[in-house]
Amino acid sequence: MSTATAAPRPHVSVNRPNPVQVGTIVWLASELMFFAGLFAMYFTVKSVMPASEWAAQSDKLNVPFSAVNTTILVLSSFTCQAGTHAAEHFRARRTGSLWNVKRWGMVEWMTVTYIMGGLFIAGQVTEYADLVEQGLSIHSSAYGSVFYLATGFHGLHVLGGLFAFLFLLGRTFSAKRFGHHEATSAIVISYYWHFVDVVWVALFSIIYLLR
Repeated sequence: MSTATAAPRPHVSVNRPNPVQVGTIVWLASELMFFAGLFAMYFTVKSVMPASEWAAQSDKLNVPFSAVNTTILVLSSFTCQAGTHAAEHFRARRTGSLWNVKRWGMVEWMTVTYIMGGLFIAGQVTEYADLVEQGLSIHSSAYGSVFYLATGFHGLHVLGGLFAFLFLLGRTFSAKRFGHHEATSAIVISYYWHFVDVVWVALFSIIYLLR
């Protein structure tokens, strides 16, 4: 008497999230709380400071200059995302002429992002120097304190992103083959860079536009 043989069950695969990406998102959530504290400090000082004094200090800001600087940082998010897209397709370097942007790889796009981030920091330093000449420093008033703390801590985060880009580019050049580890590094750094950009847009809107 023959015995029917049960068909083997198909193998069930579970797509687990990348722990590095999940860890980065959790860490960025904690950074969001940090900046939320800075925003709370800003609005608290604004609520207790005389309106005329607040206006006199905020009028020293060069809004058009900062708008240009903001545009540079926002555009760097697009170049960063283009580099991430290239990394996800394991295209580390350009496959054509340097002038053929469509054939650029991760290295070219991230290098442009790094340059734009450097320009943003240079613009922020220039703005600080101009404000100090006008008498607005971190010690000059409560407004100066909250302005430099909020924008300064953000600037430090941008510098952190620039060091991360250097790490990514150095790791790419030293790696024998551009694989999943290198691609993951590009992805998590892009998360951080987009976060820094979004925070600055919020800072710019509140500090420069809603004065």
